[in-house]
Amino acid sequence: MTSPLPIQRLEAYSQQYPQEVLLVNATIGADADQVVIFRGFSSSLMRPTAFDPEVPVLPEEATITSLDRLQGPYTPDNPQYLERAISWLTFATRLTDLGL
Repeated sequence: MTSPLPIQRLEAYSQQYPQEVLLVNATIGADADQVVIFRGFSSSLMRPTAFDPEVPVLPEEATITSLDRLQGPYTPDNPQYLERAISWLTFATRLTDLGL
């Protein structure tokens, strides 16, 4: 059995905390991407998102640089930040502590 991708772990987190939105900053090669995750679903704000929800929004080679926790639902004009600029290492530790 393979380990879940980081994006899959974040989607699982967002299912357990449906009142939150995660705004993920990542790089794929030399390209930046920003992904919003809400209630288990991910969507890229900078690249096309596959119609099939089984296709990960961030590929395995993506590097998560930081993420923000926001109060849901996400409103780009007036984001309500709960926590900003969390490193992937810090949040991955939280996910592990939560069993995700």
